[in-house]
Amino acid sequence: MEIINSIMNWVMKKRIHDIELFLKYPMEVQQELFVQLLRTAKKTEFGLEYGFNDIKSVEEYKQRVPIYTYEDIYPYIEKLLNGKQNVLWPTEIRWFAKSSGTTNAKSKFIPVSQEALTDCHFKGGKDMLSIYFNNHPNSKMFTGKGLAIGGSQQINQFDSNSNSYYGDVSAVIMSNLPFWAQLARTPKLEIALMSEWEEKIEKMISSTIDENVTNIVGVPTWTVVLLQRILEFTGKDHIHEVWPNLEVFIHGAVSFEPYKSLFNKLAPSPKMKYLETYNASEGFFGIQDVEGSGDLLLMLDYGIFYEFIPLEHIHESHPKTIGLAEVELHKNYALVISTNAGLWRYMIGDTVKFTSLDPFRIRISGRTKHFINAFGEELIIENAEQAIKKACEETQAIIGDYTAGPRYIDSDKKGGHEWIIEFNELPSDKTLFMETLDNTLREANSDYEAKRYKDIALEAPVIHFANPGTFYKWMKKRGKLGGQHKVPRLANNREFIEEVLELMNGN
Repeated sequence: MEIINSIMNWVMKKRIHDIELFLKYPMEVQQELFVQLLRTAKKTEFGLEYGFNDIKSVEEYKQRVPIYTYEDIYPYIEKLLNGKQNVLWPTEIRWFAKSSGTTNAKSKFIPVSQEALTDCHFKGGKDMLSIYFNNHPNSKMFTGKGLAIGGSQQINQFDSNSNSYYGDVSAVIMSNLPFWAQLARTPKLEIALMSEWEEKIEKMISSTIDENVTNIVGVPTWTVVLLQRILEFTGKDHIHEVWPNLEVFIHGAVSFEPYKSLFNKLAPSPKMKYLETYNASEGFFGIQDVEGSGDLLLMLDYGIFYEFIPLEHIHESHPKTIGLAEVELHKNYALVISTNAGLWRYMIGDTVKFTSLDPFRIRISGRTKHFINAFGEELIIENAEQAIKKACEETQAIIGDYTAGPRYIDSDKKGGHEWIIEFNELPSDKTLFMETLDNTLREANSDYEAKRYKDIALEAPVIHFANPGTFYKWMKKRGKLGGQHKVPRLANNREFIEEVLELMNGN
């Protein structure tokens, strides 16, 4: 195993030279990719409709092709789901990444081409390892196995005669991994792809506790559930008593900040490392390349062409986008992508901030639809995470999950925000926690501060301290256990708040 580890270490480091190329020539790489995408798709239904063959520049592309949301592009995707090909992309589409729903459907089905698998998702996985080995040349990761906490893959039912499949993006990736990569992971595929989360987690425990697990890949929310259950099952105090060679947790999908203290408790070894990625259903976008940083290197050669909408223009009917050459530091942008799976000028719903322009590094700042702006306060997830982190630090609390929404103005009360927070370790002082949360939000968001000034428009936030397991029960009730399902952090309505409160009250 040491020999294999040394060979894989050498192989992974070789990719660093390719990464350095797009770091040195970011604009050129993106321009070349843009031309290649349009040339490849010019004879598709979409390419013919918008005259890809005649488009000579990015500006002309922007003028001809509107920005698409999932609802907008769904008529094309529906044709793919029903077995038609050459609609958005010329090669056969057999896989769809299933993700959380939209206003017109319970779930989204994002097409995944072979090029997207090979040149985006798999390439991202290799680069993730390359960067890790480059930063940690003495890593022993390949002396053992990786524990992948993924979702479920099912046969596509939209066309009974088709040979197409869907599942969350982790399941799609695992189902298509080459044989050598399958040998390096655990549990077996039939367990990893089980759809019944509670049964799967028990089988994952029994099939992995005797393995030599050196790395874990998953969403923090569900990884915590698995690790806590393993410790309960084995009677151990921390996870390194089960897997002594565990060295890294590779995570994404949700902010790691609220979970950091809990992971330090579950995996207290000083050798434990953490690596963040930005891998969504629509593509693999970013990798943490600097140890200890929350910044993600924007990967520019994965078959994805990037545009950005300044957040203040997001609600315009035809918002203007800008390219990498025009982005500014620390400003919120909605992400717009054109990809090698046939998503054209597609707004994925995430917002990002650039923390560096040479090279281009980003942080995920929130969602275009996950915010609270009931009173003009424009509270985004980044603000919430910052406030939660500070309040936990001030009160020695460890958070499990949370959600927040507006509390509307009534005849006898002003408006405000209502939070439901579940803790693994309660605050030493609940009042101090609430005050720190509120004050940090004021410091982080001038609009919130203006509305909170002398309680003119917003009263102090109301916080409900939920019992352990509340959010797990809520997600189970919603059919959202496991995989890449995420607790919605912020909402501009009371839908989630009311559902959780109803559960807390025993209704």
